[in-house]
Amino acid sequence: MNKAQLIDAVASSADMSKAEAGRAVDATISAISGSLSGGDSVSLVGFGTFNVRHRAARMGRNPQTGASIHIGASKSVGFKAGKALKESL
Repeated sequence: MNKAQLIDAVASSADMSKAEAGRAVDATISAISGSLSGGDSVSLVGFGTFNVRHRAARMGRNPQTGASIHIGASKSVGFKAGKALKESL
């Protein structure tokens, strides 16, 4: 499912126009992104939890040359599925 299909599904299940559903989906994504940018986690009961994961700096290897390279520390988004989502699968 892509974003357009998600908007269509929200519009049909919530009995609203596609424009309103699009604004609602955009606002939801923006709120989740903003919270994660601030370092907070987002927990949606029954669905799952989004959180910020920290990756430590490490040494890697260039596959073409075999030379060692330094890979800097970074942050990424993690998702842990909730119980209800796991059971529905």
